[in-house]
Amino acid sequence: MGNSYAGQLKTTRFEEVLHSSIEASLRSNNVVPRPVFTQLYLEAEHLPPSQEAGRPEKGEEEEDEGGESNSPLLPYHMKPAPEGRCTTDGFCQAGKDLRLASIGSGAVEVPPGFLLVGARSPALPDHILVCAVDRTFLPDEKGRNALLGFSGNCVGCGEKGFRYFTEFCNHINLKLTTQPKKQKHLQYYLYRNAQGVLVKGPPICWKGGDSRARHAASNPSVGHMTSEPPLPPETTSATSHHTAAGVSPEPLAPSYTQGSSLANGRDHSVTQPPSHQSSQTAHVPGRTSVIGTIANSGPPKKRHKSWSSDSAAATDPSNKTTSSATVNDTKAADYGPPTFISQGSSVLPQGASVTVPDHLLHTCKLQPVIFKGHGDLAPLCGNVSEVMVSSLLQSCYRSCQALPRVYEQYGATPIQPLSTEMQILLTVYYLVQLAPDQVPLIEDLGQIFMRSWRESHLMEIRQYQQTPAHPLPAPPPGPAQPVSATQLPWLAKLATSSCGDSVLVLDTPGSLAEGLTEAFRRLMDGELAHTNYVVIICTSKGRATESCVVVTGWRQARALAESMLTPSDSMKEIINELAAGKEGELKDVLRTLGPDGDVDALLEKSDPEKNAHLSMSSSPESTEDSAKAACTEFQVAWHEVRPVQLAVARKLLSHVCAIADSSTHNLDLGSFDKVEFLIFVPPSEVTFQQIVTHLWNSGILRELCLDEECLSQKEAEQYVVKLDTEAPAKINSFIQNSKRNPYTLFILVHDHAHWDINKSSGVFCGDDSCSGLVDSLLNCPEVWEAPNILTLHVTSFPFALQTQCTRISPYNEVHWPSAFSNDLDLYHEKTKYFGVAEFLDSTRSGSGQPLLRYDSSFENMASALGERFPKLHSAVIRTHVLIRHYTLALMVVSGRAQLQKHTSAETLEIVRGLVHSARRCPGRHGHMVLLRVPSFPLASVAYQRLRQARESVGLQDLFEIVLGDPSSALSVSEPFLRQLKMWLKIQDSDWTPRTYLELEALPCILIFTGMDPRGESLPRSLKYCDLRLISSSHYLRTALEQELGLAAYLVRAEPGGNRAAVSDLSESDPEKLSGTDNEEEEVVVDTPGPVKRSPTQRQRSFSHESAASSLSSKTSAVSCDQTSPPVPPAHAPQPDTSVPDPDRCCPPQDRRGSGRDSEDPSDPAQSHRRLSKSTSPGSSSTRTSAASRAGRQPCPWARGVNRPPVVFLPKAVYDVLASEDGGGLPKSASFLPHAGVEWASSLRPPLSKIMTCTEQSLYYRQWTVPGPRHMDSTNRAAGRANNFHPRRLLLSGPPQVGKTGAYLQFLGILSRMLIRLMEVDVYDEEEINLSMQMDSVQYHQMDALWPNTEVLRTMPFDYTVHDPKHEDISPVYSPELPQREEGSSRQRDDVYLRRRTTRIKLSKYAAYNTYHHCEQCHQYMGFNPRYQLYESTLHAFTFTHLLLGCEIQLYFIIPKSKEQYFSFSHPGGQLESMRLPLCSERSPDCIKSPIFTPTTGRHEHGLFNLYHAMDGAAHLHILVIKEYEMAVYKKYWPNHIMLVLPTVFNGAGIGAAHFLIKELSYHNLELERSRRVEQGSRPQDVWPFIILAEDSCVMWNSVDVDTQSGGTATVERNVSLKQVLQHMESSPDVTRYGLCGLRKWSSRGGGRGQNREPFSRGHLHDFLLLNVDLTQNVQYNQNRFTCDDVDFNLRVHSAGLLICRFNNFSVMKKQIAIGGHRTFIIKTKVTDVPTTVPPSQYICTPDSKHPFLAAPAQLLLEKYLQHSSQILFPLGTRNSSHPVLSVDCYLNLGPEVVVCYVSSRPHSINISTAELLFSGLLLYLCDSFVTAGFLKKFHFLKGATLCVICPDRSSLRQTVVRLELEDEWRLRLRDEFQTANAKEDRPLFFLTGKHV
Repeated sequence: MGNSYAGQLKTTRFEEVLHSSIEASLRSNNVVPRPVFTQLYLEAEHLPPSQEAGRPEKGEEEEDEGGESNSPLLPYHMKPAPEGRCTTDGFCQAGKDLRLASIGSGAVEVPPGFLLVGARSPALPDHILVCAVDRTFLPDEKGRNALLGFSGNCVGCGEKGFRYFTEFCNHINLKLTTQPKKQKHLQYYLYRNAQGVLVKGPPICWKGGDSRARHAASNPSVGHMTSEPPLPPETTSATSHHTAAGVSPEPLAPSYTQGSSLANGRDHSVTQPPSHQSSQTAHVPGRTSVIGTIANSGPPKKRHKSWSSDSAAATDPSNKTTSSATVNDTKAADYGPPTFISQGSSVLPQGASVTVPDHLLHTCKLQPVIFKGHGDLAPLCGNVSEVMVSSLLQSCYRSCQALPRVYEQYGATPIQPLSTEMQILLTVYYLVQLAPDQVPLIEDLGQIFMRSWRESHLMEIRQYQQTPAHPLPAPPPGPAQPVSATQLPWLAKLATSSCGDSVLVLDTPGSLAEGLTEAFRRLMDGELAHTNYVVIICTSKGRATESCVVVTGWRQARALAESMLTPSDSMKEIINELAAGKEGELKDVLRTLGPDGDVDALLEKSDPEKNAHLSMSSSPESTEDSAKAACTEFQVAWHEVRPVQLAVARKLLSHVCAIADSSTHNLDLGSFDKVEFLIFVPPSEVTFQQIVTHLWNSGILRELCLDEECLSQKEAEQYVVKLDTEAPAKINSFIQNSKRNPYTLFILVHDHAHWDINKSSGVFCGDDSCSGLVDSLLNCPEVWEAPNILTLHVTSFPFALQTQCTRISPYNEVHWPSAFSNDLDLYHEKTKYFGVAEFLDSTRSGSGQPLLRYDSSFENMASALGERFPKLHSAVIRTHVLIRHYTLALMVVSGRAQLQKHTSAETLEIVRGLVHSARRCPGRHGHMVLLRVPSFPLASVAYQRLRQARESVGLQDLFEIVLGDPSSALSVSEPFLRQLKMWLKIQDSDWTPRTYLELEALPCILIFTGMDPRGESLPRSLKYCDLRLISSSHYLRTALEQELGLAAYLVRAEPGGNRAAVSDLSESDPEKLSGTDNEEEEVVVDTPGPVKRSPTQRQRSFSHESAASSLSSKTSAVSCDQTSPPVPPAHAPQPDTSVPDPDRCCPPQDRRGSGRDSEDPSDPAQSHRRLSKSTSPGSSSTRTSAASRAGRQPCPWARGVNRPPVVFLPKAVYDVLASEDGGGLPKSASFLPHAGVEWASSLRPPLSKIMTCTEQSLYYRQWTVPGPRHMDSTNRAAGRANNFHPRRLLLSGPPQVGKTGAYLQFLGILSRMLIRLMEVDVYDEEEINLSMQMDSVQYHQMDALWPNTEVLRTMPFDYTVHDPKHEDISPVYSPELPQREEGSSRQRDDVYLRRRTTRIKLSKYAAYNTYHHCEQCHQYMGFNPRYQLYESTLHAFTFTHLLLGCEIQLYFIIPKSKEQYFSFSHPGGQLESMRLPLCSERSPDCIKSPIFTPTTGRHEHGLFNLYHAMDGAAHLHILVIKEYEMAVYKKYWPNHIMLVLPTVFNGAGIGAAHFLIKELSYHNLELERSRRVEQGSRPQDVWPFIILAEDSCVMWNSVDVDTQSGGTATVERNVSLKQVLQHMESSPDVTRYGLCGLRKWSSRGGGRGQNREPFSRGHLHDFLLLNVDLTQNVQYNQNRFTCDDVDFNLRVHSAGLLICRFNNFSVMKKQIAIGGHRTFIIKTKVTDVPTTVPPSQYICTPDSKHPFLAAPAQLLLEKYLQHSSQILFPLGTRNSSHPVLSVDCYLNLGPEVVVCYVSSRPHSINISTAELLFSGLLLYLCDSFVTAGFLKKFHFLKGATLCVICPDRSSLRQTVVRLELEDEWRLRLRDEFQTANAKEDRPLFFLTGKHV
């Protein structure tokens, strides 16, 4: 150990602090060292940065003199030398030689008091290094009297003042591989011989004094010392010397008092030390050395230089330290450690049993608890029923031995667990620092172990965190023993020196049986009357250390014994005690009041009539009149859903969608069309009715279309199931229903999910012991494997479901969001949640009275009676005491003021608030008092006794007493039932309240029983929450927080709210609410009068304890009664109403809030469902004077409805909750979360206050494991990283926040989403530009199945475009062109934004996108295990096209499953062709035409799944995609064939895709004909058709003639695409058609006349059957972006080919707002940010400095012509009789210009233009077929516009010359333009001119 010379402690590790305290205690009897445990563990003191900076990190340098250790040498890394310093072995860092052989003959300076010693260097085994060391740090000839630490000088360079041996070793370059220790490395004295040469002398005697230690270890002894306890060494190297280096007496002065400690293991109240002391208690990371055995027999003979003169008195022989408790009253030896005195007990043989004395409980008044520690406990015999044995401490020890898994991956590491001796020593120190009335908590001890372990291994832990992949070298084998067994008893007894007789240490050499026998003997002899704990340690030689702890304090033994019982066992114990009448004597004691008489006798003497003034009236008639009195402030509103609930519901929905969208496909939402649900609730009748009411009022049943089966609230109960014996039958019915309806999604909602988490045992009963029922129902294989059952767990305390073996994925957790962020209301709710954290904040604010309190008067009385009646359960005692307090308080408020000294101020405050709240309101509205009595028998006793007391004092008409039993319905007496009906306007005579929410504003005491709350919500009129009877023995986070959750509240969060009463909330925290916490604290008088505060109430503003003593309670009550006489005079002053009531003006929804549970409070009347209600009973004109005065006061219910209740707790629970752990959270947060789980290791990090809910979940998932009875204990992952259920979610949120309303809304929006998934928005537009002339002739019969080619040829071609999507294009001229009405056209910008759609439910023949994952589609989509996603091949396909003048190379991506549709040169070889069938082939399950679907930007939303549309028929479907989208399409559609366009077409439009598809298909047709000819077929027999389909075609319909109507009506039905295609493909002479198509669907049919003609000739769109053979010479324009279908239709017709539209078939197009060929964005090339560029900027003059655009030239041209036709063709605007002539091409010139299309090809079909005068001529990339003679056939208006478009300026001029345009057109150079493209983008050029 290092030592600081001038009192300046350079390292503050445990050894220094420990030995400083030891040395101070041995040197002085008037200086009490500061408790070391407090310094290191109970205070968060840190080294200031100023002291930490620049200080070298020192390790410990010594172990005890003479201490032989069996510990292995731990790896040690010397600190590297500073840069530039010497590192040569044998030389110091200054470069001076230190070797004895070199400097032995020279002069060496030795300061006075120093000796020269020799050190061994591992690197120089043959040399000795010379050192100068202070002789006070070296032992004498007997190996004793060496001070701790080190002080030395360098003899080479002369540097002095080395205070640490580690530092000195670094300086002399010792280069050690183990921890530097002077005992090991300083080996010899050096002296000069006769020749004056320095030579090696005798070895230093470091070992000489362990005989005494061995002798002491062989004698069992007791140690009580008067000094404060030092802190045991963690795992550091502490020596057992009695000096502490560098510690002056000032910092060791006592700043700690035992009386200031807090209960339940909280930190002691410690005065902060001076600032210079922080450096002594700061934790410095560093590896530790090993402790040896005790060596010294007395104090040092020489005082350390840093000790002050005050410590000289410590060596005065007159100041002796005596043992405060020894066996034979023998004094301890002077100066030294306590003398070990032999016990007088006989030595028991090893393995012998221990006999428990008879009458132990009777004699000692307690039942001792024995905690097993290390080793095996001797078996007990005899009176074993009066002793309890617990293995809780043993489990904690074992848990600490298991290193966390995070370090196990590194194998053998220097990070070792705490040793047995260290655990025992820490246990002793923990027991020492406990207060006399404090019960030890195993959680506190576990945290101490963890902090000690982390402190001692801080360096290694940090190194692992920094370099996790490189473990440290393993230490040598062998166990590490930081504290030796011989040291342990002495250190443990030394630790007990500060606690008086509280902790006793028994050291037994033989076995634990000896110590237990001695402990029992002392108990029987009364020697342990003031001892709370006996620690027995057995350290016999040759055996492992053993220990156990005997709890002998009556408070601690009672609490620990009761905590060892399970809650159900405790309930059975209470029932047995009550059945046996064991509480009879207790009742007798409580009945006696001393001089005031007997309580029962006083009750019998009470005159109810005398107290009639307190209860409004004593007659039934006046009671009814009182109920009708007017209270204008009472309003009850049933609310709609709160925004935060809707947000949580949507969050749940998003998680469900994430499950469906995952690659595992565990949920196919697209296959469900309906939602059904079942809600599981605990077996509580109130909770059951509460959920049913919420369900009925929410409207969810109506939304899910279940209201037809559920016509009343009673029938709604079928959707809610109590988890009792009837639940299995209902869940089985639910499972069978799910099997019968695979297309229905079934939701299992497990509300209050933490209630029953036990493993199923298969046996169920009808009471609370239905353990494992949830496991058998929800985790059964039927539910687990059902693909249409989704389970939702809902709980406020999810910790039990978040373990290492949880079934719920962390990604499936939904946590309730915070409604406020930086005082910003995120959901605009105007309410804030007031929960556990806010209640705890009120205890720390210091201003105002806290909302969380305890009752010291009650606690003192219960404690005194507990000591008197040790055989009674504490719950029995506390319940009877509380009943007595309530009874006396009722008598006090009824006029017996002299009794108030026998009750507590808290109970009196509760009763007064209850009585006065009802008395002040004219409508008799009041507050609720919740009295929590977990035991039902005790609750029944309390119910009967309180009702009897109420009736005895005449208050039975003022407030009700309700027994809230989970197993039974509520019962309210008739007068109060009439009040509730009147307030709620209920006419049903049989109505009774079924939930606590329906008791709103009813003044009552609700005695709430049951072991745990089961999800019951309480009304907003709850004013006091009396939890003084909850168990203070079982400290579990869930148990504590769910009890406090009963008081959770939603308060108004308006900015101007009253902050006076909730002054307990810090103003610095904007998220804490304001409002009055208790208005009865301001008015606590018996009659109306001025507002007063009693002295006690003023005092409470400064203390969290409600009443400091019974005297203050008495003073408070007396002052109140003196102020308020029982019978008020008629002239009593009016109450002070000058203070405005903020609740008066608040709206009803704010007054009521959102209910106690966030959901809407139940409305029992069906006729008032989901309606706002307010009740204002009529006023009575005849009232007593007191009632009149009360009627003029504000309604107490209205004043307190927005104020959180006041909560009273047991003091032990209050202390636990009010204290904080190391992470800033309440100590309860560090407790075991649930009884069903266990900590994975005690060596775990603490929870932090800044952790989010998600981080807390991950914490529990890492550090908790399910217990053996936990239902998840069998959920072990079999060869997987997890075993999560794929369809299981968890919703967690604080109590009463609104989870029920949230998940009910989730069910609603889930149903709406499924319906929405089953529906699509399809375009529903009637055809445009219809002419009545077309309806005059009927060419085909209405029932004709196929068209007749000859008849079809006689039909005129309809040039007019009727598709509504082309409403904004130029009409195509024809003689029959209808006149467009003015204003009929929509605005251009609205055409695509406002197209009419309708929502249609998907049929079974629909096409789907990638989100559809039904089982039938798995193989089709590529999810069949036979075909892996990567099993597809890329094939190149090359052909030459004359029009392009080059070869075109396309790529096919062909999955293995689709290779049969292609022909290869050999298997796996070159792709030759795509197989085509013969025209003569007929197959009912096959489609002959390949389907091509060009698509872009719609890899997710494109409707490419044609499995259902094809009704399972075999078909060839090819997606045509661009090269840059190849990867993403392949990812989403792995089993689809894809045709990848060349790279040059990445920026092309739809025209390019159509062009390449058609040309590829024709080339493939030629290849297939050649292949078929080789097989003997004719070329014309090969099927020549392909299908061109858009990616938004979703469904197909067929129109059938209704035969019942005589053939005049039609019926439309949905059909499969298979039926449509097979019908078209089977048409007679189908190969004579060039193009076939379908009608666009419309809800109004096919338009006027179209429904009567089954076939027509006209334009076809969206879905085409194309004959690539006949259309060989008709090409798509590969440059087009828009209107390419209109252009192609005109080309096909002009070529003389037949175009046929099947009007009896229609196609529905889905509205897809994403992707498509219209999504080109025109932007400038300067920036990538899209900017609005007007169409006039799309062109520019050549060679100008116009900004270029990043868009294709063809797109710019088409958009310019569309939007600028009025400028370009002014004569053609709105002039349909003079169209613009367009040759060989149709271009859109806008809806106001008519275009006349003519073809220049020979033998083409054109309309007659002889009589037409054209307003313009448009020549677009005209070829050689356009000649000057051809153009001369047409006539133009004077001033008509010419527009010639060419790819470059040269061809533009050549075209003008070739066509002789200058003869008739005036052309100017300034009229030449180009598209706004850069030169490299190949702009288009055009020239305009005027006709002359």
